[in-house]
Amino acid sequence: MPTPDTTTTRQLIDPLNAYPRPPFPRQEQQLPGGDEFLDPKPDHGEESYIGAGRLAGLATIITGADSGIGKAVAIAYAREGADVLIAYLEEGEDARGTVELIEAEGRRALAVPGDLQDEAHCRRVIEQARDEFGRIDILINNAAFQERREQIEEISTDEWEKTLRTNLTATFWLCRDAVASMEPGASIINVSSIQATQPSSSLLAYSATKGALVTFSKSLSAMLAPRGIRVNVVAPGPVWTPLVAATTDPEKLSEFGAGVPLGRPAQPAELAGAFVFLASPAASFITGATIPVTGGEFFA
Repeated sequence: MPTPDTTTTRQLIDPLNAYPRPPFPRQEQQLPGGDEFLDPKPDHGEESYIGAGRLAGLATIITGADSGIGKAVAIAYAREGADVLIAYLEEGEDARGTVELIEAEGRRALAVPGDLQDEAHCRRVIEQARDEFGRIDILINNAAFQERREQIEEISTDEWEKTLRTNLTATFWLCRDAVASMEPGASIINVSSIQATQPSSSLLAYSATKGALVTFSKSLSAMLAPRGIRVNVVAPGPVWTPLVAATTDPEKLSEFGAGVPLGRPAQPAELAGAFVFLASPAASFITGATIPVTGGEFFA
């Protein structure tokens, strides 16, 4: 029997024990929250993600990329060779950290602060990406807002509309303005959630937007297919992010993710591979699809 070439052998990742499992220390944050306050510290792939040039030279926009899933995707994309514009609300220090990680890979990075509830700001995000990169190859709509409310009477009209404008309407604006700068082979990836099909009663507004994003993406994929632009969805389950920590009761947060089959929440870095795949040539015949990254919860 031939001797294995250990220089090319990769270590298998045990999904049960690769990262900390609940219970977690009791903790709380205020919106918008920050990675530095999370215990355990989230993994965005700073040390763990290894690129392979699968997105070399592609111009990318990622919203909500100062922390959480967006930050992990930005790191992965840079290591795969992409230039990245990160759009974020106001967390300047976190955004600068993401920019530094992108630039450390020798890629161009641009950070654009502002509120995606503003249609004019969404247009500026697209314009700045086009001006900096010359085109747009990938658009990832990841930014989101949520608040937990136990009764419908507790949800104000302003909160309802803020959730819809941030999670759904901004996605429409960004997609509408981006496609003019996209060529055949370009890709749009929208971020839904397990909440789209297994909604929590306390996340009425949020889950409504995440369900709508799946339908929006399916329809848009058919609309843009003749132009060679693919549209897909990543649907995370529980992920260890500041948004979750800032909107979850500390006692419930300590057990966050324990109920999924793999027994823990995902780390942001564990979502990055799905985004890389959907934007890469390996997924050239995939459009209108939803990729669940849920730790074993069924997206149905």
